[in-house]
Amino acid sequence: MSESQKKYYFTTPIYYVNAAPHIGHAYTTIAADVIKRWKTLQGFDVRLTTGTDEHGQKIARAAAAQSKQPKEFTDLIAAEFKDTWDSLKLDYDYFQRTTDPKHAEQVGRLYQACKTNGFIYSGTYSGTYCFSDELYVNDAKDGDPCPDCGRPLEFITEENHYFKLSAFTDWLIEYHEQNPEFCQPEIRRNEVLSFLKQEGGLKDLSISRSTVKWGIPVPDAPGQVFYVWFDALMAYYTAAQAEKRWPADLHLIGKEILRFHAIYWPAFLKAANWELPKKIFAHGWLLFDNDKMSKSKGNIVRATPIQKVLGADALRYFLLREVPFGSDGNFSFDALVTRYNADLANGLGNLAARTLKLSTQHNVKAGEFQHEAEKQVREAYDEFQFHKALSGIWEMITHLDQYLVTQAPWKQPEDEAKKTLAYTLGGLKLICDLAEPVLPESIAKIREQMNGGELAPVFPRADAKEVIPKMHDLEQEELARQKTLLAPAGATPEVAPAEEAKAEEPSYISIDDFAKVDLRVGLILSAEAVPKADKLLHLKIDLAEPSGPRTILAGIAQYYQPEQLINRKVVVVANLAPRKMRGIESQGMVVAASLEGGSPVLAGFLEEVPVGARLK
Repeated sequence: MSESQKKYYFTTPIYYVNAAPHIGHAYTTIAADVIKRWKTLQGFDVRLTTGTDEHGQKIARAAAAQSKQPKEFTDLIAAEFKDTWDSLKLDYDYFQRTTDPKHAEQVGRLYQACKTNGFIYSGTYSGTYCFSDELYVNDAKDGDPCPDCGRPLEFITEENHYFKLSAFTDWLIEYHEQNPEFCQPEIRRNEVLSFLKQEGGLKDLSISRSTVKWGIPVPDAPGQVFYVWFDALMAYYTAAQAEKRWPADLHLIGKEILRFHAIYWPAFLKAANWELPKKIFAHGWLLFDNDKMSKSKGNIVRATPIQKVLGADALRYFLLREVPFGSDGNFSFDALVTRYNADLANGLGNLAARTLKLSTQHNVKAGEFQHEAEKQVREAYDEFQFHKALSGIWEMITHLDQYLVTQAPWKQPEDEAKKTLAYTLGGLKLICDLAEPVLPESIAKIREQMNGGELAPVFPRADAKEVIPKMHDLEQEELARQKTLLAPAGATPEVAPAEEAKAEEPSYISIDDFAKVDLRVGLILSAEAVPKADKLLHLKIDLAEPSGPRTILAGIAQYYQPEQLINRKVVVVANLAPRKMRGIESQGMVVAASLEGGSPVLAGFLEEVPVGARLK
């Protein structure tokens, strides 16, 4: 391997700081840490960038809700991310914040390069905008639900700078088709190509905002700031400048931000005549008890309570063994403890304890050990198939467990016992080499014991009835700590005069206005995902009407799995004008409460109510 080949630079997402980190953020960063450790063992000189995306209207509003200035708010949340990564002992090299002045310089460079090459022009936009998703929505009115997230759209008019994204449709299709490894896994690459091949191709993209104040100023457009994605994506490039590491070998991301990385980012770089990253890998969602995590549902899980009770390695192992990397997966405390006991305490922990105790008694050194699973493990690591790598390692553990039972060295003559234990110790040594990227702390303890350290259980068995309540208690303590951290300190958030006047005037409606809204009880008969829309569900809802069930689209796919909704009674706005989204006509709207963080929770009933009943 030449010196140039030995360098490897890659990134996690630049995490959005509208809230403190949870286990979903940890999932991606743990996987990145494993990749870094594996590449380092292979001889690469590795650098890993993580960081925080700190601009945009959503951040400004989150800060105002806490009576804080945006920079004060982002300082607190960025520190939470760093503290969490440090408590989990994640090995990153650069923590890039988008509020760093050096980053603003690099964003300005990208802008000037794209403009010089003729891909930026000025224009005016009037229409509806989703501040939650930071995107424009065509053919919609003020207050309509966003087709992706369901939150109310806002009508805006502003002077913008546009990027000629439309000019890159054909080039992007050709690039993705000719470079199949660029976007992985294959299912995500197909999603990107499908989007690119839609009728009409890509539309030009506004890369500045005049209605948003919290962002990086556009150098030649006073009063405008850069669109958050033109800003955030450049963080990968900014961090790389510390050691001239660009282009990135890998961007590791979640599937919900695939479009920005696989379409916008390559187009920006191509327009500037800069090198593209070599690979984008988009993993799936980590669900909690088969439900999307959200603050409003109260089902956010944080990594630190688990680390404090079972250790960071237990979390690392569970996430990477339980979930095929690239697919959606589920987290539950019960499953975590079950796998901890079965695989770590009874598996690797038990093998290490027996092998080291017996080899110490017989004064044995590690011998030669080979197993056909080793090749599978190494290939799986290279392909980010961590569950397959760990499955192969546990094949070796099972083999050695059975070998010890069959050979029974405690019954063998000394010479035979030494041969048996040398083979087993050699196997344990190889297992340590292969498992180290996933279980760094635990493997360090086993190696210390191999070198004469005190023999003690590396993975003590966990009683679910004790450890799960303890993790829940620590979760509540962590939540209370974060609320205290972000609590307003008595300061009044800065409010624009127009917004202040609007807030002072109560917006009342009459009983006649309310009577115009026809609210009915509906029964969800079926629910399914809408193709090419991560956040929309296609519902069939019975309102006891002669015409039969209605088709209604709801932006709740991030928060509810389709199977959770079947036979659920909901409140439906029955006289809302039909509206077509993603080629499907939605004949009403499902009512949901917007709780903390803006996440929707469906309205329901405690008592039994008949389908079709009107709410008064």
